[in-house]
Amino acid sequence: MSFTNAPAGSDCREHSLQDTSRIRIPVSEIAGGDPTSYDQDIRRIARRYQLDPPLIKAIIHTESDFNSRAISRRGAQGLMQLMPETARDLQVVHPFNPQENIDGGTRYLRSLLDSFKGDLILSLAAYNAGPGLVSRTGGVPKIQETREYVYKVLTRYKVYKSQQSPLLVKE
Repeated sequence: MSFTNAPAGSDCREHSLQDTSRIRIPVSEIAGGDPTSYDQDIRRIARRYQLDPPLIKAIIHTESDFNSRAISRRGAQGLMQLMPETARDLQVVHPFNPQENIDGGTRYLRSLLDSFKGDLILSLAAYNAGPGLVSRTGGVPKIQETREYVYKVLTRYKVYKSQQSPLLVKE
């Protein structure tokens, strides 16, 4: 039995759970994926676009908690939470494919950094709220979610950068 908010076929029907007290879901299925499982792809793709691998890892952690099947309430998909239109613009055909999603999201961040003259804070705000809004406001928009997003990514970036992990070791 599968539960979804996006029916996959005409035979799908609405179902409500009466007593959820007996349902036990392993934390691993809620919390996301293994933080180290994408390190090789992150390292390879980040270097391709001349970005720091721990930065990409921090974005993935913040966006999807390493869940390659994540879908936001607004429809963003995959590890780096690409909106469908952005994924199309980036020619990401399979947004739930980890390598394709990381490549598209990293390429998108690279373009934002280029647009905002290397300003990481503005680029992260644009990744979350959209580059048009950041350009119109001339800075980080006064949106609580965006401000928290920038803070979380920067905090996690600092942690990943300071860790001695295989992510930082050259291939």
